[in-house]
Amino acid sequence: MAGMAGRFRGYLTPLTVFLIFPVLPVLPVLPVFPVLSAQTIRAGGAVLKADSTPVPGARVVLHQVGRTLEGPLDSTRTDRRGRFRFAFRPDTSALYLLSVRHAGIEYFSPPVHTNPERPDTAIRVIVYDTSSTAPVSLEARHLVLARPGEDGSRNVLDLIVLLNGGHQTRVAPDSAGASWGGLLPRGTMGLELGESDVSPEAVTRRGDSLLVAAPLAPGEKQVTVQYVIPAGRKDLELRFTEPVSMINVLAEENDVVVSGGILELADSQVLQGRSFRRWTGAVPAGGTLRVALPGRARVPEWLLPSLVAAVFLVLGGAGWYLLARQPGSPSASPAGLLDAIAALDSRYLGREGETSAEDWGSYQTERRRLKAQLEAALAAGAPGQ
Repeated sequence: MAGMAGRFRGYLTPLTVFLIFPVLPVLPVLPVFPVLSAQTIRAGGAVLKADSTPVPGARVVLHQVGRTLEGPLDSTRTDRRGRFRFAFRPDTSALYLLSVRHAGIEYFSPPVHTNPERPDTAIRVIVYDTSSTAPVSLEARHLVLARPGEDGSRNVLDLIVLLNGGHQTRVAPDSAGASWGGLLPRGTMGLELGESDVSPEAVTRRGDSLLVAAPLAPGEKQVTVQYVIPAGRKDLELRFTEPVSMINVLAEENDVVVSGGILELADSQVLQGRSFRRWTGAVPAGGTLRVALPGRARVPEWLLPSLVAAVFLVLGGAGWYLLARQPGSPSASPAGLLDAIAALDSRYLGREGETSAEDWGSYQTERRRLKAQLEAALAAGAPGQ
């Protein structure tokens, strides 16, 4: 497990480099003070349930996230119509958020606008009642298989997207239960949580089962885990207890064979000079995804960092799926573009004979456009990476 952490962890978070010049033996330490706006910002809105019912008496907390101060700045209670209001002088370099705790769960607002010419007076903080039976479905799953490392084992990145399409937050039935559970590939080992929408303490492995204990509010949640295929293993099997309509498998080795479900071999993806074969499609409930692994020579350990960096450029790192699905920017991130390409392939791949020439031409044109955008986004370092 230490090897897996070494291969991945350093490449999942931003790297800050400090340059120290020996020619300056002592640099004075100057205090840094926040630059406060000369104008007072007025921000207000309402706390509502999903059906627009107001929540009276709710405590609303204003948070500041900045270089000099992080934490609660002020608080108030909503009136009988669920309304609240704040007035504050913002630090021009800070970000401000609102939070409301309801039924034991904290809900946050989008960032508060701090432009005095456009006061934020219609903020809606939506809260939800909880249920241990609220339906949560598996919306998408993306597996990335690296080449074997020096010890012959392979690392797997497994990005899972869950969807709560209802109006209640799904919670675990008790302290020992889970709000969602799924299966991991049989025969794999270990578990580390990558960039996700839940805390590391909320995700555990029990045999071949993955258990998420965190509350799952309505909307999409991303869970990214990493585990190991032991050296010498020739295949991988992943059984699905519920259907998944979007699955991608990316493998760097050319002679990996993927089968099961309704999967098609799609165009290979070339990322930073490295080629990945990609399968895309769906798997029904009770279906099994099978991966035949080749017996290949091991590769040097130093090749893994570039592989991991390239993979995360495509999958977009933390929050890629949520960013990709924001209104008005369906393909803002590399991952969103990859998802759009995968959706097109799933719809048209292998159906040229039953598709009109006009529709097939439109599909090819749109695919080329999305692929060009993906290459441009990777080159420019698009948001969501």
